[in-house]
Amino acid sequence: MRGAMEGKQVQWECINPKYKAKKKNYKNSGIVILNQCKIHKMHSFLDYIMGGCQIQFTVAIDFTASNGDPRNSCSLHYIHPYQPNEYLKALVAVGEICQDYDSDKMFPAFGFGARIPPEYTVSHDFAINFNEDNPECAGIQGVVEAYQSCLPKLQLYGPTNIAPIIQKVAKSASEETNTKEASQYFILLILTDGVITDMADTREAIVHASHLPMSVIIVGVGNADFSDMQMLDGDDGILRSPKGEPVLRDIVQFVPFRNFKHASPAALAKSVLAEVPNQVVDYYNGKGIKPKCSSEMYESSRTLAP
Repeated sequence: MRGAMEGKQVQWECINPKYKAKKKNYKNSGIVILNQCKIHKMHSFLDYIMGGCQIQFTVAIDFTASNGDPRNSCSLHYIHPYQPNEYLKALVAVGEICQDYDSDKMFPAFGFGARIPPEYTVSHDFAINFNEDNPECAGIQGVVEAYQSCLPKLQLYGPTNIAPIIQKVAKSASEETNTKEASQYFILLILTDGVITDMADTREAIVHASHLPMSVIIVGVGNADFSDMQMLDGDDGILRSPKGEPVLRDIVQFVPFRNFKHASPAALAKSVLAEVPNQVVDYYNGKGIKPKCSSEMYESSRTLAP
């Protein structure tokens, strides 16, 4: 087969031992001819990570009124002195895994569905540190602190629109495509308590994002009916935009937090992030983009290490 890789025609006779033993003039039962052979290496998620691909992790938190008044202990946003709420549990469980794939550990964090100071107009993509020029927080703990700090300053409102935040991250992912390298892959974690109200715009945004180095993880917090959200997760069929355009690849993973309420944080993180490695590989392989340097280099450096 290696000979065929060099442009030579290679052939093998097909010999039937029974016929050969019985027939004196038997030559063969046919010939297999190989005209051409190519080896196409399928790179793994680890190949891309070891090649220097960074996971750019962004968080978006639902601050709509359906969460309940944060001062009330029944609210999904209630800050208990000793027990983290569901938003914080989901954020930490997923974020602590993702931060290991991001060298600078700086995470943009946004909110949606609230009236924000100073004018108290409704926003669906505001920085929870209120610094629109630099929405990044230092580590997952920085996101937690920004979340706890911003809560008293907001007026929870609505509606639950997530298309704007998907479009915001997609803009950054779109700029990354110009490099033609496996440098940055974007993961957007959306934490929400209810069914979204801009489904048509969200479907459009996801179809557009499916062409970019980007994945969307949605964690449903609380006890709402999330059946409509399953449509965004392409496991049950191909998601299409309102115009009928299908997603290029499945980039959405939806998980209801209540399924993991009594499980370990690792179980939630495993379920939420299960599809991401294949989504990363599917994107770069589909574009014909190789890792910047291969894992073999990493392996050789390991064997040479003392």
